Amino acid sequence: MAPIQTEQPGELIFWSKLPDIYIPKHLPLHSYCFENISEVGSRPCLINGSTGKVYTYYDVDLTSRKVASGLNKLGIRQGDVVMLLLPNSPEFAFVFLGASYLGAITTAANPLYTAAEISKQAKSSNAKLIITLACNYDKVKDLAHENGVKIMCIDSPPDQDCLHFSELTQADENSIPKVDISPDDVVALPYSSGTTGLPKGVMLTHKGLVTSVAQQVDGENPNLYFHSEDVILCVLPLFHIYSLNSVFLCGLRAGAAILIMPKFDIVSLLELIQKHKVSIMPIVPPIVLAIAKSPDLEKYDLSSIRMLKSGGAPLGKEIEETVKAKFPNAKFGQGYGMTEAGPVLSMCLAFAKEPFDVKSGACGTVVRNAEMKIVDPETGASLPRNQPGEICIRGDQIMKGYINDPEATKGTIDKEGWLHTGDVGLIDDDDELFIVDRLKELIKYKGFQVAPAELEALLLTHPNISDAAVVPMKDDLAGEVPVAFVARSNGSTITEDEIKKFVSKQVVFYKRVNRVFFIDVIPKSPSGKILRKELKAKLVAGFSS
Repeated sequence: MAPIQTEQPGELIFWSKLPDIYIPKHLPLHSYCFENISEVGSRPCLINGSTGKVYTYYDVDLTSRKVASGLNKLGIRQGDVVMLLLPNSPEFAFVFLGASYLGAITTAANPLYTAAEISKQAKSSNAKLIITLACNYDKVKDLAHENGVKIMCIDSPPDQDCLHFSELTQADENSIPKVDISPDDVVALPYSSGTTGLPKGVMLTHKGLVTSVAQQVDGENPNLYFHSEDVILCVLPLFHIYSLNSVFLCGLRAGAAILIMPKFDIVSLLELIQKHKVSIMPIVPPIVLAIAKSPDLEKYDLSSIRMLKSGGAPLGKEIEETVKAKFPNAKFGQGYGMTEAGPVLSMCLAFAKEPFDVKSGACGTVVRNAEMKIVDPETGASLPRNQPGEICIRGDQIMKGYINDPEATKGTIDKEGWLHTGDVGLIDDDDELFIVDRLKELIKYKGFQVAPAELEALLLTHPNISDAAVVPMKDDLAGEVPVAFVARSNGSTITEDEIKKFVSKQVVFYKRVNRVFFIDVIPKSPSGKILRKELKAKLVAGFSS
């Protein structure tokens, strides 16, 4: 067993309770995921929950190679970026893997984003091709015409300028050009606001994602014990790194069947669990809450479930205990991740092949083949057990950096290779990690990231607003919702409703401002930094405009 902690000059470092393992970091991501295809090739790989269609591992590998060839015919080359603007679907999987075969990069965005939000990400990532649904075409057509970006639909193209997905799937899989893929080449470019600021492209490499998946599902005693008999629910959006990594890629590596749901609906979810005998349920706190409150659980046979894994945002002990009681035969626990960390930092050891006892409310222990330390945010000194500080992690799984943003990269990864999460936590006497606070300014709405800086920049474009600050407000259903403190321009009588409408027209639903509080002056430090603690204190005290 690996040492749990080690003293280095001035540092106290924590390691996994599980021993380190061999990780084939030299393999491109697609080769690693399909390394054992000879053993599982004829088994189900993807199940389309909407249609019931089943794709075997051989089917998925073949189609992905066809897509790689088709992308090449369209002019996509090694290092180019393909943008996916899709709900969960088999096509999402085929393109992601096909791009990997080609040495290209996939960036994915929420299909509910507004045209402005899509345009920002497409331009930032320099996307050459956007693959989406016909219903989203109007949101991207101007971008295509102005910037020479190709648009492709997986359903009926609404315009003669729009390509059809069949152009990829009908290509010759033997025509993929030979590419020399380096372990340090970028394969995925999710967007995250990091510890603060506007969304930035997170460069995740082949080596990084291979390492992260291996940390979870490889070895004689996998931390996350998936196997080829499992049916894994994929209802969490694949454009989010939690689902892409810990559901899709981990499921592929384990040879399991992945049941794809395009969107969450509690009744459909329960029906699919019963029909397909789902055994693994990766979920987020809002789904946990929906399950806990559902009156329909007793109507369905849910006995196949052996693992419920919650992530994306912290989960309260009370809700966890409620759901545990409803699934007495299932292991239940949490993981903790951050896009920049690849994304998994810690995971519940109740999910291991040879499980450990765990505490409710804990986020597991640090993943193997990685190092963690807790540091004093003021002094940078590493802290011992049971003392809260900023969580830092180091290992091959962390991001290469933010695309085209070396300064933000330096602010997140220090010279010694430690990634600073901006989250405050502590490690207890049993090596379990507990999240206790957030240094970073991100608002977590049902696991989605909302960057205050993005909404503040938008609010400041309104002529009747002289200054603005956005902070989180607690919400029973969403966890947190964004609320705005606004200073009106001189003489303005703009109302809360007018401001909320102004914002809602330009952002996806979870970024909408829930409340607006009018204030004479936004409190700021001498350096100009918004004093969010003061504004949060006003909310707690029951502030009204």
